[in-house]
Formats: sequence, C-alpha cells, structure tokens
Amino acid sequence: MSGFENYSREALQIEHEIERKGLVLGIDWNDAAQVSQLAREAIECRLDPEHPECTSSDPKTRARIELFGLAQLMLTVMKESANADIHTHGGAAWKAFARALWAEHDRREGKT
Repeated sequence: MSGFENYSREALQIEHEIERKGLVLGIDWNDAAQVSQLAREAIECRLDPEHPECTSSDPKTRARIELFGLAQLMLTVMKESANADIHTHGGAAWKAFARALWAEHDRREGKT
C-alpha cells in the first residue's frame, strides 16, 4: 500500500484542468451529446509520440490530447481511492465526463 494520498486535492486539481481544457475546446458539460462524442474520441484515442498530434502547437489540439490524458488520470484516481475504500469524484465537468466515459465503455462492451 502506498503512503497517504490526498484524493480530494487530486480530484480538485484534475477537475480544474478538465474545466480549463473544456473552455479551450468550447465544451458545454451540460450538453450530453457533445460530452458523449468527446468520450468516444477519448476512448478511441491511441496516440504515440511520433503521431503529429502529439507534437502539435495548436492550442485546441493540445487541449484535446491533454483532456484525454486527464480522463485516464481521473479514472486512475477513482480506482486508487476506491481500493482505499474512499469514494472520490470531482465537480460537474468531472461527473459529466466520467458518466459519458462509463456509458461509452458499457456500450462497447454490449452492456447497454
């Protein structure tokens, strides 16, 4: 077991970054269709360091890639905290994105 983790603080930091990336991308976290599309793109994203998007200087491209990385980090924090019997989540943007990611995962697994 690792040392003490402040999952609440991590969630707040991730939430803040998710919101910032959402602003750059013009994401309306209350628009379920838009967030679902974003979740599909996040799950399908398989970038390697040689891919042109990884080295792009375009702010929207960078924000999208970083948001997809934050999605992975968000899920990791939730998993690690759950393993420590702690329920961790962020605010509205976090919850909207997480719901969409789980719904897309379940759709792909044939659960919905």
